[in-house]
Amino acid sequence: MTSPLFRPFSCRGLTLPNRIVMAPMTRSFSPGGVPGQNVADYYERRAAADVGLIVTEGTVTDRPGSANDPNVPLFHGDAAIKGWGNVVNAVHGAGGKIAPQLWHVGMMRKPGTGHNPDANSDSPSGLTHTGKAVLPPPSEEEVADMVASYARSAAIAKQLGFDSIEIHGAHGYLIDQFFWGIMNQREDKYGGGLKERATFAADIIKECRKAVGDEMPIILRYSQWKQQDYTARLAETPQELEAFLNVFVDAGVDILHCSQRRFWEPEFDGSPLNLAGWTKKLTGLPTISVGSVGLNGDFFGAFVGQGSEAAPLDQLIEMMARDEFDMVAVGRALLQDPHWASKVKEGRMNELENYSGEALKTLY
Repeated sequence: MTSPLFRPFSCRGLTLPNRIVMAPMTRSFSPGGVPGQNVADYYERRAAADVGLIVTEGTVTDRPGSANDPNVPLFHGDAAIKGWGNVVNAVHGAGGKIAPQLWHVGMMRKPGTGHNPDANSDSPSGLTHTGKAVLPPPSEEEVADMVASYARSAAIAKQLGFDSIEIHGAHGYLIDQFFWGIMNQREDKYGGGLKERATFAADIIKECRKAVGDEMPIILRYSQWKQQDYTARLAETPQELEAFLNVFVDAGVDILHCSQRRFWEPEFDGSPLNLAGWTKKLTGLPTISVGSVGLNGDFFGAFVGQGSEAAPLDQLIEMMARDEFDMVAVGRALLQDPHWASKVKEGRMNELENYSGEALKTLY
């Protein structure tokens, strides 16, 4: 019954043995921003255990205010680049494929934190998520360098032999901040309506394409919600979502990673399609679904979310069998158990365990 999860997948120069993606999850186990052997081992274990594609934790660009935690990994500087090269070699040695998630937290950064505590935070307009002005609006030249910083990271990914890149445009971080009118009050090409506010991400996609060439897929992760407001929505109708997403299609994105808090919830009234389903329907592009995916070890037929919420495994399989979306990203279940995908593939459901927050304390 799990066969839809274990079909091959291809896009541009990337071929995967199955449809399981390790979701990006911040771990903060890279002191000084340098991923060590423990980070390489962490990803290697999952690559060796039937995870089709690993998307790394968020790795920050070279803009000084891009991070709010000195233990999240950098994606620039000799030591960090060497560390990521070791990660790539370990994953490839185990037969896996890997993409870095390129990340900039923007105004989510608290002043005085991160790798460069004295730096100002980047933003669209110097406004918080409530619209409060706390910094001068960045110049067009500064915004252009924000765009270029993603492309510089993409070039490093190409140099190191990564198989794809993912651009983090979700959850209230810098790119997502450009999507929201309350934070983006710019009067240049990056401001205006929702389509115009998507131009920042589109320019990042275009510049990253120049950096990685034609054989490496570019993934964009986006969400309707943001961390400051789980009920927030960029698009209230399929028509609004289509206009928004077509900006990225025209820019040349290859795969859209559609972040929901619960994968089984319909995105719009009148249709059972979730966000990834609607995104595929509206764009024709491959999509990744994600949101509270994890198996309950006591009951084979349950994919569980937060608290007592649950959706049956049958539902996920049926959605994938209907080609509503192409891949599923698994987060906490893979964080806790590196062999989760192998156990599902081999039908060893009795060996699966419920997720425990204790797993966050170690990098196993």
